[in-house]
Amino acid sequence: MGQPQSPRERCSCSNTNCVERPLTRLFEALGRVVAACPWPFVLLPPLLSAGLGAGFIFLPGRQTNDIEGQFTPTGGPAKAERDFVRRYFPTDDSERFSAERLPTEGAYAALIAVAAKDDASVLERAAWDEVLLLDNKVRDADYERLCARSGGTCASANPLLQLLTHTNGSALPELPELPFPGGGGGGDAFLGTALGGVRTDGSGRVERARAVKLMYYLREDGGAAGESRAWLETFLRDFPAKLRELNLTAVEVTYFTSLSRQEEFEGNTKSVIPLFSITYFLTITFSVVSCLRLSCVRNNIWLACCGVLSSGLAVLSSFGLMLYCGVPFVATVANAPFLILGVGVDDMFIMVSSWEQSSSKADESDTKSRLAETYSEAALSVTITTLTDVLAFFIGTWTAFPSVRSFCLYTGTAFVFCYVYVITFFGAVIALNHRRVKENRHWLTCVQVKVGKKSCLYNACCLGSCSSEAPEPETSETESEHPMSIFFKNYYGPFLTGKWIKLLVVLLYGAYLGGSIYGCTQMKEGIDLRNLASDDSYVIAYYDDDDKYFSEYGPRVMVVVTESRNYWDESVRNDIEACLQDLENSTYVDRNLSLSWLRVYTGIAGTGSININNKDDFINNLPVLFQYSPSFEWDIHKTAEGIAASRFFIQTVNVTSAVDEKNLLNELRDRAKQCVVPLMVYHPAFIYYDQYLVIVQNTIQNVLIAAGAMLVVSLVLIPNPLCCLWVTFAIASVIVGVSGFMTFWDISLDSISMINLVICIGFSVDFSAHISYAFVTSGESSANERAIGALHQLGYPVLQGAVSTVLGVVVLAAAKTYIFRTFFKIMFLVILFGALHGLVFIPVFLTFFGYFGKSLPITETKILGLRSFSKSGIQYVRFRDNKDRP
Repeated sequence: MGQPQSPRERCSCSNTNCVERPLTRLFEALGRVVAACPWPFVLLPPLLSAGLGAGFIFLPGRQTNDIEGQFTPTGGPAKAERDFVRRYFPTDDSERFSAERLPTEGAYAALIAVAAKDDASVLERAAWDEVLLLDNKVRDADYERLCARSGGTCASANPLLQLLTHTNGSALPELPELPFPGGGGGGDAFLGTALGGVRTDGSGRVERARAVKLMYYLREDGGAAGESRAWLETFLRDFPAKLRELNLTAVEVTYFTSLSRQEEFEGNTKSVIPLFSITYFLTITFSVVSCLRLSCVRNNIWLACCGVLSSGLAVLSSFGLMLYCGVPFVATVANAPFLILGVGVDDMFIMVSSWEQSSSKADESDTKSRLAETYSEAALSVTITTLTDVLAFFIGTWTAFPSVRSFCLYTGTAFVFCYVYVITFFGAVIALNHRRVKENRHWLTCVQVKVGKKSCLYNACCLGSCSSEAPEPETSETESEHPMSIFFKNYYGPFLTGKWIKLLVVLLYGAYLGGSIYGCTQMKEGIDLRNLASDDSYVIAYYDDDDKYFSEYGPRVMVVVTESRNYWDESVRNDIEACLQDLENSTYVDRNLSLSWLRVYTGIAGTGSININNKDDFINNLPVLFQYSPSFEWDIHKTAEGIAASRFFIQTVNVTSAVDEKNLLNELRDRAKQCVVPLMVYHPAFIYYDQYLVIVQNTIQNVLIAAGAMLVVSLVLIPNPLCCLWVTFAIASVIVGVSGFMTFWDISLDSISMINLVICIGFSVDFSAHISYAFVTSGESSANERAIGALHQLGYPVLQGAVSTVLGVVVLAAAKTYIFRTFFKIMFLVILFGALHGLVFIPVFLTFFGYFGKSLPITETKILGLRSFSKSGIQYVRFRDNKDRP
């Protein structure tokens, strides 16, 4: 039977190291195995990476950058509504095309022509002549063959092309009377989306207009979809040159197609590839400088390079595995290597620092003992930080956004491989490097360095000085304390714990928290589709013109009666009319621009020419309605039993922001639900508006679950529950800060920023745990001395950890796309606020609330490993009866 546990080893409310101790012993055993047989651990990870990396052959087939599929919620209501519209109201692009009746955006090319002079009108003869030239340039032979048709001719790109043009193709000398916006019951063409920047006279007639929009729709039915796509691709390739040939002077033109958004988004990943090389250069340089030694034998440059290589192998292995498993590769995943590289290098520093400290705790020549000591200290630290990060990512897969799921799967798996390779591959490299050092071999050539009477140049290059004496072993006892640690101990710590400074810190935190909460209340929701294109894209110019001149009139929304109703019953017609009027009462709807076949039909019957009060008459007299307006036939789904479904249209106005889009969607759907008739509202844009319904809910859900998981992990693996409470406080505070300050940095809450908020949880643990745990386990008598001691031991590593992590993503600040810049911005906020809590707020708050009595007489307490350590490797802290200090 084993010996009974001492009270110090038993779990209790104040000591939860019953999990930490077995893990420590396990890692010690692993360290001895790696030291005894390092070559299998060196060779197997690259071989495994090569095998898994073969999964990249599936990359072309796994790339899924469909914007709708990746950035709209799975199972969004609008997708089901679209299926209903497609089933009951099929389109025919060859014979009866109607843009407002499309269940999708359609296939189209769009042009916006803006009068070149600030005071000019696009309707002036010179400008309109150039608009006609532009129209003729687009209408080539292939377009005439593939165009969407109605009434035997191509659908008009703009209703004004016929109204303002002579039969000979030239502009009219004078502007006719044009009611704006038109489109009411009088049969006038709707000009709200055709003319922009309109000024009208007292009677509502157009006097001038700054812009005109031309929409060229193509067929999508049958086999024409492929040809239409090819025409649009040709248009995008050739149109800029054609536009230059026209040499237009009276108008300025921007263009867009139904393919543009998708093609620009797919190009984002390629644009960030050059930044990888810069990141790896910066990371390798940082690692080499951190591991640099003057001695040609004890130089750890190879350790630095292999640490970066370990991160690269983790990326190769994880991405290859995910591609083998069929996980979609989306543009957001391209952010992952930057993050993985920074985290992998930080883990490398933990291992190197622990290895250098182990020389004071084990026989320096005994590789097994030193590596076992290294693993007992560093591996547990890496395990805790990796576990919290991986949990955050895998919890992030519980979301309605496929792009977030893909990113979290790829990145979480990469963190697992990064962890495995650090404790196997990199540990074995440390063992082999120690063999080289013991044999006194040069770091570059591996040739044995001879100590003796040599030239000063030889001694300087090979021994690190002109002296011919062999260098003393570099142990923690002989190393001098790092100047930054002295700064935190002698200057920063006493300064921060001063009475008035602590009051200032409290006020600063109050301002931080107040600003964060205010920012959270002002947060914007949803992704702006323009942000999926690069900053210098032609798409941005088109969106700018569209927002400036055509934002007054929003989507033309279908109002669908989804079930069969007895329309010939006057009470049913009254119910439908009441529901339609209720929708028209919305502040986002212009009641004068609605279109209802039932209103027109009822009006015709009101003249006494037909009877619609019984089923047979109602159905049989519908052709009279269709003679009045043929397009109404496409709004009624007739069956043998009656009318299974029908639809009407309402025109929205002043939908100019994400808030308006969210309010419009919620208001129309709420009003439709309250109707006694089963109604459904739909527009293709609602597919993207659906993100507003779930983005906040999904984010809060993932953050709360992940934060709860972090607390559980902390309670299990960190042997002090009170420290875990401070960790939880820091997580909540950092998340609130990042969320609030996103608003001030013009970042919306969307599927892209949601990814980063999930990351925020894992990273915020790192900074808070170290300082608070060092404080509660300190043996100092006063709270101020405890805080100073914690900052002395951990201030510089926290600072360097923040710098090294930011270094991994800083190049993304130069990216031309919103996705990558947002990743950098939020990661910067996470690291900044995490470091601010670890170095400023928590040390001060601990002096007020963190004095929990004398610490337990733990025989051997290990402070959690930091994400980064100092160059000299002296910053890994280990207390032995609270006496061991660097």
